[in-house]
Amino acid sequence: MMDSLSAISSSLSPYYHLIFTSLAFLLSGFIFLLSRKSKSKNKPNLPPGPPGWPVVGNLFQVARSGKTFLQYVRDLKPKYGPIFTLRMGTRTMVIITSADLAHEALIVKGQIFASRPRENPTRSIFSSNKFSVNAAVYGPVWRSLRKNMVQNMLSSARLKEFQSARSAAMDRLIERIGSEAKANDGAVWVLRNARFAVFCILLAMCFGVEMDEETIDSVDQMMKSVLIVLDPRVDDFLPILSPFFSKQRKKVLEVRKQQIETIVPLIEKRRRALENPGADKSAATFSYLDTLFDLTVDGRKSSPTNAELVTLVSEFLNGGTDTTATAVEWAIARLIENPEIQSKLYEEIKSVVGDRKVDEKDIEKMPYLNAVVKELLRKHPPTFFALTHAVTQPTKLGGYDIPMDCGVEFFLPAISDDPKLWSDPEKFDPDRFLSGGEDADITGVTAVKMMPFGVGRRICPGLGMATVHVNLMLARMVQEFGWSVYPENTKVDLSDKFEFTVVMKNPLRAKATPRGCK
Repeated sequence: MMDSLSAISSSLSPYYHLIFTSLAFLLSGFIFLLSRKSKSKNKPNLPPGPPGWPVVGNLFQVARSGKTFLQYVRDLKPKYGPIFTLRMGTRTMVIITSADLAHEALIVKGQIFASRPRENPTRSIFSSNKFSVNAAVYGPVWRSLRKNMVQNMLSSARLKEFQSARSAAMDRLIERIGSEAKANDGAVWVLRNARFAVFCILLAMCFGVEMDEETIDSVDQMMKSVLIVLDPRVDDFLPILSPFFSKQRKKVLEVRKQQIETIVPLIEKRRRALENPGADKSAATFSYLDTLFDLTVDGRKSSPTNAELVTLVSEFLNGGTDTTATAVEWAIARLIENPEIQSKLYEEIKSVVGDRKVDEKDIEKMPYLNAVVKELLRKHPPTFFALTHAVTQPTKLGGYDIPMDCGVEFFLPAISDDPKLWSDPEKFDPDRFLSGGEDADITGVTAVKMMPFGVGRRICPGLGMATVHVNLMLARMVQEFGWSVYPENTKVDLSDKFEFTVVMKNPLRAKATPRGCK
């Protein structure tokens, strides 16, 4: 569940010629509006930031810097402090880089900072005009959708009902890793296998039935296509350039059509099963979709349409797949880099479960495993930025004005790597969370020290499910295999890049050796 900010600079680079050609026209067309704006009596006192150009703001500076958006923001922090402003074309972004300000905004003033900014047209198509838990503005629609997801799908009691689906997916994961390793001198692609396993779980939770690999791959490929077209474009920041992007908009509509054509048959199949429970045994199994067919949403008279159902189940699938799979990939990379941590984790697993398979009830008895996952989320949050926030009314933060039409961005690495909050923050050290050492409330209620799932009213509703999946997958993978670098005598490359989540720049191919084998 994350933002596409870090793709901005790479998405802009191919369009320099187009932007510069249009700049003179833009300036002449907007000069009158700019002059009027400068005379405004109520001009907000925004946080400081780098001076930008007329109309385009800092857009060119980011694109021409040769840096990723992450690097660009990181370099601005020492100069402008814990809160600063970037103007990206028609969009204004207020960047938050301190734990104290994050806590003030999202906890102390949580209701005010609980909304979302206006969406670009691409995202609006896929969110059914903000009819989803993540995209909805703060209000009755959001409350109805979130309440349904949390109470009817993500509660601890409901999650337990899908234990058999998780167990089956874990067995499938171990079998796939073993087969791939046997065929490739021990080498396996970690992310691909982890992604397949968690996607199997989420499909079962969404539709109430396990699917064959062909169907799983088909839905998975479609979801990847959606994520690709959601990458930001120049016209997202300069709408006046939209006539130049007709082909891209056509592609967006084609992918949305493909998404609906792929998912609606699964929706209708589930609807028929519920209408004829005696003819379809799968109707006895609960699913997220069951909670949506007749969902009552405040302020609406009708139930969700098929297109809206596609949006809601896609949100559930996308929100829990890549975030979990990339976390597992980073975890295996860190265990390879730190073999002593891997050994300590394996010994804990053996001491708790002996020779039987790890069960999800076992992970509650593994403090070191939980410390490893917590350190993993500190060092490798799913995204560089929490999902963009917006205020429900003009307010102040850090002494500056926050208007309603700006996006509020929380820069997570600046918090989780802050030496004022953490000792030796660059080191991957699970022991910091043990024996009365450092700790952090991952929900941020008491204080913010790390916020991989966001905090406050818009905290990721799937936090509990995600931590169960990461803990269980990591425990099973370490129980069954010893993990080492591949090829031998090389080092794990921990450099990253932004896709839908923060992934390893070079996908991890590791050597998986079955336990007991030399």
